[in-house]
Amino acid sequence: MKKFVLVVPVLALTLAGTSACASKKFVRGEVGQVNDKVDTLTQTVEETQERTRANEGRIGEVDQRAQAAAQAADQRAAAAGQRADTAYTTAEKVNTRADEIEKAAKRLVYEVVLSEDKGNFKFGQATMPDDARTDLDQLVQQLKAEPSGAYIEIEGHTDSTGAPQTNYRLGLERAENVKRYLYEQHQVPLHRMSVISYGEDKPIAPNKTRDGRAQNRRVVIKVLT
Repeated sequence: MKKFVLVVPVLALTLAGTSACASKKFVRGEVGQVNDKVDTLTQTVEETQERTRANEGRIGEVDQRAQAAAQAADQRAAAAGQRADTAYTTAEKVNTRADEIEKAAKRLVYEVVLSEDKGNFKFGQATMPDDARTDLDQLVQQLKAEPSGAYIEIEGHTDSTGAPQTNYRLGLERAENVKRYLYEQHQVPLHRMSVISYGEDKPIAPNKTRDGRAQNRRVVIKVLT
């Protein structure tokens, strides 16, 4: 019995030692696999970071090219706008010059003056009185006798009483009323008439007197051929 008791502890120790060795090998194996996975993941992360840096570099280059292209487009647009403005200004000058030449080439045949001192336009009013209508009817008869056709310039004038802007509007309303009458009552073509207001800028008599102001409140109709 004593021999049997001694054998059992020895066997237990042997088994325990074997189990411990097996556990260490297993742990080392598992640790090795984990390390391999970590190494693989580390390599993958590094590769991903490298690709990210490369992509960021390419994106930066694309952004720079896009900005350069946008700036170039803006510069081209600005240059085109300047050329358009220059062309427009040139065209305006040409048209103005053409109008001046055309106007200079026309010959003044006669003119009719409708003024307050002749019983026509009253102070501060743009409504055309009956006396003015009679004068315009006679004007139309003269126009019909003109074989080559005629062009009519209608000028609105005022005295210096009141604000300049008010006088300008009043002169323009008087001229427009004359133009409207010639068109509606006598069918004078609109393209053969033009109106302009000089307001108080072109007096023909002193504005210091009542009679002078009455002469300045007028509409001048010029017939040109």
